Amino acid sequence: MRHRPRPVRRVCALALAGASLALTGAAGTPGVKVTVQVTELRSSEGVVRACMTTDPKRFPKCRGDAKAHAAVVPAKKTLTLTFPNVAPGTYAIALLHDENDNGKADRALGMMPKEGFGFSRDAKIRMGPPKFDEAAFEVGSRPVSQTIRMRYML
Repeated sequence: MRHRPRPVRRVCALALAGASLALTGAAGTPGVKVTVQVTELRSSEGVVRACMTTDPKRFPKCRGDAKAHAAVVPAKKTLTLTFPNVAPGTYAIALLHDENDNGKADRALGMMPKEGFGFSRDAKIRMGPPKFDEAAFEVGSRPVSQTIRMRYML
């Protein structure tokens, strides 16, 4: 077996590394589009706040997650959100229908949500928001579509 001179091996190694980065999207190439169809909004009042994260510890609020994708859009009966250039990974989405647009989830009696909410994979709530794994979905090399139904407790 014959060995190539070192400079040739380095060039080959760099070429392979560059090809690998291009395939994974890590070399500055854009990611994919995640589209979210929001259903069953009870009104067109206020805004819908959305966050999408890969960090289970930051779900569902996404606070302090520099890598999270976020959007705030006017509420409409028919609503579609788009997150462009999403890198591959495991994500979960949380939505809030902030009807009074005060930037927070209002509660009755300190714990019951007064405004609408929803989660990717239509994850159910029990005694609080779902866990990351219950709402998680994969983003790969193809566009992803999610339908999230808004829920209202009051």
